Amino acid sequence: MSYLVAVTYPDPQTAQTVLGKLFELQKGKLITLEDAVVVERKADGKVKLRQSGSNTAIGATGGVLWGGLIGLLFFAPLLGMAVGAAAGAASGALTDTGVDDKFMKQLGTELQPGGAALVVLVRDATQDKILDRLGQYGGKLVHTSLDNEAEENLRNAIESRQNEVNAQAGGQASGQPA
Repeated sequence: MSYLVAVTYPDPQTAQTVLGKLFELQKGKLITLEDAVVVERKADGKVKLRQSGSNTAIGATGGVLWGGLIGLLFFAPLLGMAVGAAAGAASGALTDTGVDDKFMKQLGTELQPGGAALVVLVRDATQDKILDRLGQYGGKLVHTSLDNEAEENLRNAIESRQNEVNAQAGGQASGQPA
């Protein structure tokens, strides 16, 4: 079963950094992502969704394979591949998988201008190792479909780091060493 997690950050760069770390963790088999999107609210108030995967590219790749095979049957593999790629790309562009775009756009309107959120759909994760590596970026947990215990662990990991960052910023602002 998959679960949804949305964490807000003060800027899109932090959200992109965390997303990059998630991809590294996925390569290490510590997490399996079904979808990941950075939601950004621009200074002018517009919401931008940065999808991590492309259904169009996936559809085109599948279309090339199937088109090539069908083309071989009719002695026109190149034509079959071209038609298959076009059909696959069109079907991929029309397919919406993963997190609901309406949810992400609504979340984007709730962000501060210049702020961002990372929305991930997770199939499987080694939570303790993930929290150790991602807690350092802080953020604010705004939505999750996790059970209560797992949500509390995630919230604590994020907030403890955010409290450290706030304490350092307060100490530096008052002239005290951090």
